[in-house]
Amino acid sequence: MHMMDTPLLLTSFLNRAERFFQAKKIYSRTSATTIHEFTYKEYVKRTRRLADALTKLGMERGMKIGTFAWNHHRHLEAYFAVPCAGAVLHMINIRLAPEHIAYVINHAEDEILLIDDNLVPFIAPIVSQLTTVKHFIIMGDAVEVESIPIPNALSYEALLAEADEQFIFPEDLDENTPAGMCYTSATTGMPKGVVYTHRSIVLHSLAAGLADSIAIRESDVVLPVVPMFHANAWGLPFASVGFGATQVLPGPMFTPQLLLELFEAYKVTLTAGVPTIWLGVLQEQRQNPRDLSSIRLIVCGGSASPIGLVRGFEEELNIPYMTGYGMTETSPLVSLSTYLTHMEDYSADEKMHVRITQGMTMPLIETRIINENGEVPWDGKTMGELTIRGPWIADEYYRDERTEEAFKDGWLYTGDIAVMTPDGYIKITDRTKDLIKSGGEWISSVDLENALMSHPKVFEAAVIAIPHEKWLERPLACVVPKPEYKGSISKEELLENLRTQFHKTWIPDDIVFIDEVPKTSVGKFLKAKLRDELKDYQVQV
Repeated sequence: MHMMDTPLLLTSFLNRAERFFQAKKIYSRTSATTIHEFTYKEYVKRTRRLADALTKLGMERGMKIGTFAWNHHRHLEAYFAVPCAGAVLHMINIRLAPEHIAYVINHAEDEILLIDDNLVPFIAPIVSQLTTVKHFIIMGDAVEVESIPIPNALSYEALLAEADEQFIFPEDLDENTPAGMCYTSATTGMPKGVVYTHRSIVLHSLAAGLADSIAIRESDVVLPVVPMFHANAWGLPFASVGFGATQVLPGPMFTPQLLLELFEAYKVTLTAGVPTIWLGVLQEQRQNPRDLSSIRLIVCGGSASPIGLVRGFEEELNIPYMTGYGMTETSPLVSLSTYLTHMEDYSADEKMHVRITQGMTMPLIETRIINENGEVPWDGKTMGELTIRGPWIADEYYRDERTEEAFKDGWLYTGDIAVMTPDGYIKITDRTKDLIKSGGEWISSVDLENALMSHPKVFEAAVIAIPHEKWLERPLACVVPKPEYKGSISKEELLENLRTQFHKTWIPDDIVFIDEVPKTSVGKFLKAKLRDELKDYQVQV
């Protein structure tokens, strides 16, 4: 052996923050009126206290500890206290249906739950269904456990007050030790569990610091809009601690207005969230402008970004807006729409079309797009299913027979239909279940949606397949007009706009105007619900 066999552990990130970044700050909003301010020195002490308190309650290696919480300092403490002690942090999606919440807690076999005080009403009704939980710990600024409608509830802050800030984390963990787990947000069936290891999270975090990635650095002020209960908040909390970045955690029930206030007040440099968030932020910024000059990058994922949204940030506000691709199964960073050198000569329009792709594959990750003929050519046209492998990609679902469908021959089959551009950039065209198959041709609902949402009168649009006698399926567009155009927008003007961009076979058979596109727990369009609501829809001739 020629090199030290040093395990890749999250403990190294915590130790580094404690040693080099003691004075750096974490700002944590826990209510409409309360923002806490901590140094990393204080944060690490509290994290050690939490590990000690949980250990005294019976936490041991391999045990699952669940969190049911917003983005705040207590959740960030759990992000490190639990895995660094050798246990597994299970971040529970607070927006799941009650039966799914009970399912994931029981399936993961969580033995301790950390719950935000304002989220207790979601857990209290299902407590009797939870078969493995032994302790409920309530997180909040002024928790009175006597008034909590959960038996034997404990106060997070009271436990920390009695715990040891000198708690020593074990040094003999294997880097392949499970560190965290999330469940997919299910559109059909029960959610599927994905387990992350110390090694996978460390490597993923280092990738987030690369210059051709999102380049998280010590000088950054990072505000993750993406929830900490969803795919590790895309890795930002882990990487920010490791690199010593200032963190601004927006807490519960934020609005576009609040986010803009936080961006301005704390001079945020890097933020990340889903397109629905950024649509709201852009609209609010246009109406009530704030000073956003500190922001060097917005990262968007979760679903495709309409070109009008990207233009709004990059051309109107002069803020770089990078789209990416990832899933719960991929930790999640797979690709990012960075620019290659030769793209500097592209026109503004050509650059926009690069930005709305899912981008170039990250170092250490392999992607390929395959169909019945094998790997597709890099022509930007031939569609197939995106498959992925790499050191932070899951290789199975946690105790779930659906592993066989998704993981084959060492590859994750994503269920996403995509093309590969001549530059090797991934462009998602649909989910396999959302793809419209009309007369033997594949029609991309995503491309149609992006075109519709680039129309100045359209706020949101979702395109679904409806049954057709001759062609089997045809596209139907569901459009949410901008409030000021409600009642004054016509189907024909939208269809005419599409005719200038797509072949006639792609043009939707009809357009229905709706008040809102239903969404999943993480803000993605829930087309299954639209399909169900419109399954008997008759095209208006």
